[in-house]
Amino acid sequence: MAQNSGQGGAYGGAPHGGPPGWGYGWIPPQAPKPGVIPLQPLQVSDVLSGAVSTVGRYWKPLLGIAATLYGGLAVLVGAALAIGYAALSDRIHTVFDTSRSSDIDWGDAGPLVITFGAVVLVALLLQMVCTGMMYATCGTVLQEAVLGRPTTYRAVWRRAWSRVPSVIGTLLLSGLAVLVPVLLVAGVAVGLVFAAASQHNTPLAITVGVLGGVALLPLVIWLGVLFGLAPAAVVLERQGPVGALRRSARLVRGAWWRTFGITLLAGVIGAALAYFIQLPFNIAGMFSSLSVDLGAHHSPSDAQLFSSFMGYTALVLVGQSLSQIFSTTFPQLVTGLLYVDRRIRKENLAPALVEAAAADVTGSG
Repeated sequence: MAQNSGQGGAYGGAPHGGPPGWGYGWIPPQAPKPGVIPLQPLQVSDVLSGAVSTVGRYWKPLLGIAATLYGGLAVLVGAALAIGYAALSDRIHTVFDTSRSSDIDWGDAGPLVITFGAVVLVALLLQMVCTGMMYATCGTVLQEAVLGRPTTYRAVWRRAWSRVPSVIGTLLLSGLAVLVPVLLVAGVAVGLVFAAASQHNTPLAITVGVLGGVALLPLVIWLGVLFGLAPAAVVLERQGPVGALRRSARLVRGAWWRTFGITLLAGVIGAALAYFIQLPFNIAGMFSSLSVDLGAHHSPSDAQLFSSFMGYTALVLVGQSLSQIFSTTFPQLVTGLLYVDRRIRKENLAPALVEAAAADVTGSG
C-alpha cells in the first residue's frame, strides 16, 4: 500500500528499537479489511457477518435485481393463469360442474390439463433462469464487496447476465452428477425390493426400501457439498461448467465438514427468513378463500371457487417471490465467501486481494 507504516510493513508492526515483550500489551497486527471481510482465513462469524454486510452495503443491486426477477416471474405467471382462465372459462365451469361430473371426458378436461400444465412448465423454466441469475448476481456483487468497491444495478445486471448460461449449465451438470449414482443405488434397492416382494415377504421389502433411501441421503449430501462452490467459480473465475465442478471439488477437499456446516447454517437462516416473509401472504390467501365460503348464504358457485383459488394462488406467488429473495441470496453470499476463504487458505489469495484493493485506492486518489 502507499501508506508508510514503518519497519513493520503495510500491516503495522513494532516501532523502532525492537519489539516489546508480551507483558507490554503487544497486539498482533490486524488483517486489512477493505470490504466486507478481513483478508485472512475466515472464521464462521466472519463469513456470516460478511454476508449480512454485503446485503446492507449492496442492497440496491441485490434486492433490486431479485425483485425484478421474481416480481416479473409472478406477474408473468399470474397473467398466464388469467389468460388461460379467460380463454377456457366455459370448459372450467363444465369440468367443475358437480351436477354432471360423471359426463366429463377428455375433450372437456384435456385443454385445461394441457394449458395449465404448460403454464407450470414455463414457470419452472423461468424459475431456473431466475435462480441462475441470482447466483450470478451474488457472485458479481461479492467480487466488489470483498474489495470494498462500489457498483450499480446496471453494472451488476450486465456482468451477471453474461454468466447465467454457464451458471445454469453448472447447476444442471451438478444435478446430473448427483442423479447418476443415486439412480444406480436406487436401481439396486428397487431390485432387492421386488425380489423380496416376489417371495411375499412384505416387511423385508419395506425394510430394504427404507434402508436404500437412507443409504442414498449421505451420497446426495456429500456430492452436493463437493460441488457447492461451483457457481461461485463460474462467476468469480469465469469458469465453464465442467471446470467449475472440478474447481469446487479441489477447493472443498480437506474442508468438507466445515463447508457442510456453514452451508447448512446459512440455508437454515435463509429458510427461516423466507418462512416468516411468506407466512403473512399464506394467511391472507387462506382468509381470502374463507371469505368466499363464509360470505355466501348458500354453497359458492364454481366460478366463485375458482376465483378464490386464483386469488389464493396470486398471493402465494407474491409471497414466494419475496421469500425467494432471501432464501436464495443469503445462502449464496455465504457460499461465495466460503469460496474466497478456501482460496485464501489453499492458494494464498489474500496478498493478491490486498494488492487489488490498494490499486483501487491509489487509482481513485
